[in-house]
Amino acid sequence: MSSSGTIVTTLPQPQHQQFALLPKIINGGIAGIIGVTCVFPLDLVKTRLQNQQIGPNGERMYNSMFDCFRKTYKAEGYFGMYRGSGVNILLITPEKAIKLTANDYFRHKLTTKDGKLPLTSQMVAGGLAGAFQIIVTTPMELLKIQMQDAGRVAAAAKLAGKTVEKVSATQLASQLIKDKGIFGLYKGIGATGLRDVTFSIIYFPLFATLNDLGPRRNDGSGEAVFWCSFLAGLAAGSTAALAVNPFDVVKTRLQAIKKADGEKEFKGISDCITKTLKHEGPTAFFKGGLCRMIVIAPLFGIAQTVYYLGVAEGLLGYQKK
Repeated sequence: MSSSGTIVTTLPQPQHQQFALLPKIINGGIAGIIGVTCVFPLDLVKTRLQNQQIGPNGERMYNSMFDCFRKTYKAEGYFGMYRGSGVNILLITPEKAIKLTANDYFRHKLTTKDGKLPLTSQMVAGGLAGAFQIIVTTPMELLKIQMQDAGRVAAAAKLAGKTVEKVSATQLASQLIKDKGIFGLYKGIGATGLRDVTFSIIYFPLFATLNDLGPRRNDGSGEAVFWCSFLAGLAAGSTAALAVNPFDVVKTRLQAIKKADGEKEFKGISDCITKTLKHEGPTAFFKGGLCRMIVIAPLFGIAQTVYYLGVAEGLLGYQKK
């Protein structure tokens, strides 16, 4: 398995020290596609809960995660729960591949000559991985959020006697590039960076710590048994997801281009934090937190499963190290 699986990594013998990049990229992509397909409806619910702003009299469209799921399914059907999944599945392959591969690469490079990787180096590796991934994550999230939140905005407009034009992800991307150039796709990149860098700093060292506590396989590889890596991925993923949820709320609100009637616009990170805190209180920053934990935990549990099984190595005929 990758070197992200242990805190102290013993380097292989010189003839096997090459960093196998291609299988790591493919494994990351496979893990991302499987994970997104499994949990996307909950991610949609998370987005709608986070974008929902409480009215002056406490009015809101959704009262809870289950209420949002029920109303969305009733109004938009099964396929409505997967609105925006196309762009997510398309871009999740490079996004997850960059994140997981970059972390493994930097851990490989930061490992000392005696085969050790200090906690600070693990955090640096994770942070750099998070920074690299926002190149893909920001436009992916921007387009996905518009698609996911379209049903909520349309429902609010209908109640107000208005209509909202339906726009596809391709049309939206084309319009943003036409109006603002390629940088139009990077709206909210600062908040995305805060979320993803912080998440990676927490997740990867925590996963390595938890994974190192479990029993080892009896094949002499020194790797953790399958279920240990899976559970470590679940625990580290859910913990990191909840910890950075305030950044995710800010990012989601900044990236939402269309708002429902009466909802506030935000000029930037500090403006979003100030207005949200003033009008909705500190608990608003944890909206969708449970959904996000449920979404992120299996994503990374699946990622560790794919790495453990060595799917890409099997396809490419590589010997899994």
